[in-house]
Amino acid sequence: MASKLVLILVFVVDLIAFGLAVAAEQRRSKATVVPDSEKTYNYCVYDSDIATGYGVGAFLFLLLSQAILMAVSKCFCCGRSLGPGGSRACALLLFLFSWLTFLVAEACLLAGSVRNAHHTRYRNMFFDGNLSCETVRKGVFAAGAAFVLFTAVLSELYYVYYAKAARSYGAPPYGEAPGVGMSSYR
Repeated sequence: MASKLVLILVFVVDLIAFGLAVAAEQRRSKATVVPDSEKTYNYCVYDSDIATGYGVGAFLFLLLSQAILMAVSKCFCCGRSLGPGGSRACALLLFLFSWLTFLVAEACLLAGSVRNAHHTRYRNMFFDGNLSCETVRKGVFAAGAAFVLFTAVLSELYYVYYAKAARSYGAPPYGEAPGVGMSSYR
């Protein structure tokens, strides 16, 4: 059986990352075009920048979750070998897919955080045309949150199948002592 402590710890850390990603989507920066006091030029005024912190927090918590699982499972490739069979095959596929969704989630969270922190500092004279205040697109943090959830599910399943495959190959069959079985010499 997989370690319940590891499963619970990873679940809680993933849940925090998911919550922070959803909060970042809800609190992403919005901008308004405002004229100066003399009405000669327009500039962008941004509201709260807290979504950047939420996005970075979600990024770090998801990274922590993945690091915990990889340390406990020895990153699938290090450590003792796993027993052959369906559990090892499932663990390998889940390992690959969890890393794929992890990379997509981290990319969404990092890109959203960087884009949310970037505020246009230029101004626009009235005769230059319309001013465009750049903000993070709606749904970037939501996509990150969705991939955090996918990563959480795939990582938990990976660890369960990894533990099952490791346990099935742990003890020698029929209670024999490990090593080469030889009789005494006469």
